Amino acid sequence: MKYFISFVLVIFNLSSSAQRIDKHLQSSIQNLLNDFHGQVGVYVHDLKKNKTVAINADSVFPTASMVKIPILIGIMDKIEKQELQYHQELIYKDSLLYAGVDILGSFKNNEKIEMSKVMMLMLTMSDNTASLWLQSLAGGGLRINQLLDSLGMNVTRVNSRTQGRRNNQLQFGWGQTSPKEMATLMEMIADKKIINATASEKMLRLLGRNYWDEEAISQIPTDVFIASKSGAVDAS
Repeated sequence: MKYFISFVLVIFNLSSSAQRIDKHLQSSIQNLLNDFHGQVGVYVHDLKKNKTVAINADSVFPTASMVKIPILIGIMDKIEKQELQYHQELIYKDSLLYAGVDILGSFKNNEKIEMSKVMMLMLTMSDNTASLWLQSLAGGGLRINQLLDSLGMNVTRVNSRTQGRRNNQLQFGWGQTSPKEMATLMEMIADKKIINATASEKMLRLLGRNYWDEEAISQIPTDVFIASKSGAVDAS
C-alpha cells in the first residue's frame, strides 16, 4: 500500500492584507481527515482571498518525489549563473541508473540527451534516474540545502546522498519538508521571488506539465492552470 503526497498550487492574484484562517474550509478538511489512521499535514493558502488552512502545517514529513522541487531550484540556480546551460548536451552513463521503471534508465550507455529533457523527465514523469543525475549536477544535496536555507526554509532538506544527513534519511527518506514550507516554496516561485523572475517563470511552466494527473490534480477544473509535484511513499 502507498500513501500519496500531493502539492498543488492554483494561481491567483496576491492580496496585500494580513492572512486569515478560512474556518469553513478548515472545518471541512478536518472532517475529511478524522477517520484517517495516521498523521496528516495540510497547508492551504488561497492567494486571492489571502486565507489559509493549517493542520499540522509545521510538522516534518517525507517529501517523496516532492524533493524534485528543491532539485529544480538547484539546477535553475546553476543555469542562471551560467555554470550549466538549459539546452546543453549531456551523456548518459550506465552508472547513473536507479533501478526501477524510469524512462532515462532505459537509455544505452553513452547515449546523448539535452539537459532540458532530463529536467522534463524529472518533473513531468517523476523519473528518479533523471532526478538523481540532476541533484548531482546541481552541486549535490549539500549545496541545494544551502540554497533552501538562504530562502528561509528551516526544515525542507535533501537527505539522500548528502553529507551529514544520514540519520534524517533513515527517518524521512530522500527528502523532508513541512506542508507550510513546501507551499511557501511554490508560492515564491509563482510570485517570481526565487532566483529571479525569468527563472521562476521557467520553473512554473515546467511544473505545469505533470503526467501524474489521476490523483489530486484530477479534481481541479480543466480550465485552471496547475503547477504541481506529487510523490508517493510506502505505508510506514
